[in-house]
Amino acid sequence: MRYLPWLAMLCFLAYAPSLFLPLIEDDYPIITESRAWGRPAALTSLVATPVFRQRATSYWATLALWQTFHLRPAAFHAVSLALHIVNTWLVFWLGLLWARMRPAALWAAMFFAVQEGHQEAVMWYTAINELLMFGFGIGALVCWLAAEKTADGNRGARFWWRALSVVLFALAMMSKESAVILPAFFFLVIPPAEWRRAIPRLLPYLVLAGVMALSIFAARSDSFRFNDGSFSTGAPFWITWPRGMARVLWIWGWPALLVVRKKALLPLAWIGIALAPYSFLTYSTEIPSRQTYLATVGLVFLFGLAIAHLRETGVSPKLVTAILVVMVLHNAGYLWTKKRGQFLRRAEPTRQLIKLARETNGPIWVRCFPRTSYIAKEAVHVAAGRPASDLVWSASEAEQRKAAVVFCYQER
Repeated sequence: MRYLPWLAMLCFLAYAPSLFLPLIEDDYPIITESRAWGRPAALTSLVATPVFRQRATSYWATLALWQTFHLRPAAFHAVSLALHIVNTWLVFWLGLLWARMRPAALWAAMFFAVQEGHQEAVMWYTAINELLMFGFGIGALVCWLAAEKTADGNRGARFWWRALSVVLFALAMMSKESAVILPAFFFLVIPPAEWRRAIPRLLPYLVLAGVMALSIFAARSDSFRFNDGSFSTGAPFWITWPRGMARVLWIWGWPALLVVRKKALLPLAWIGIALAPYSFLTYSTEIPSRQTYLATVGLVFLFGLAIAHLRETGVSPKLVTAILVVMVLHNAGYLWTKKRGQFLRRAEPTRQLIKLARETNGPIWVRCFPRTSYIAKEAVHVAAGRPASDLVWSASEAEQRKAAVVFCYQER
């Protein structure tokens, strides 16, 4: 327990810049959707809706934030950072309970706390579904391992660990579609010789994941995630998957591979499994950083094993400490400089449009906006209290003359 505050401090050290960011792009539409789907009265409709029920936890969290803090970006980002802290603790506990990774637990959690490669999941509020799926899913895995390690004579404790694990797993299924791969990690953390014996104890998780997978498949004709062409089994996964593996390993994973060698199989398998659902994207062969959040667990355990190996083989403690310090400074420095600037630039067009909508009465002729019109409409509606119809996109000459102002974003 004494390490938990230090891990939280590392998370804050690396991701404090996110607390000063404005809301960004899709943050406004998710607020609108949460107001429609996050209410208790909408629960029946939410469960019956193929797409939105798989993001239910995001809507519940966002609605609670909206009702409590309205449009205070710091509150939204603080929740994301708090979830990242909890997830870092879960990585630490997972390492302690996973026999093969126990020597790497602390070093892996330290790396996960500051890792910049998955920054979008923490710094962009809309990606809260990644944090929630991770928290509930890894929490379920940690509870299951705790139950497995509980003495046979303490059946009451074992029952409650397993019950909590199943509840958390069910919430993970309601956080994001890719949660259906989570059962694979339950098999990964136990020796293959124990798989057959473990299947009866894993049956609730397999059933829940199977039902969710069938639900996604059955509703594919109604889901824009399939119909808009962004996801397809015909996508070039043979390019996307290895490229994603290489990207997750960059930069610290590659030298760690040279140190760990044969012990790298389990961490590499974790990365490969976690990236599999995102290897069928059609719009890019580069998996977005937010979708590498779960895969990063494999990277950090690989790094942790390398640090543990160096310590065990008598490498100078000063050198090991220097490696850890450089790792922290590299990741935190990158987040404070380059990534902070990137997110500010992403937010700027929407911020300018909202400011104009608050200061102007009448229609706004939008001549150029680098995001989809849906983002612009919801941003103006949520943040400025203006109807989406006040934004004119394809203006005739008559409409142009009626427009109170013209908006054309120009990047500075």
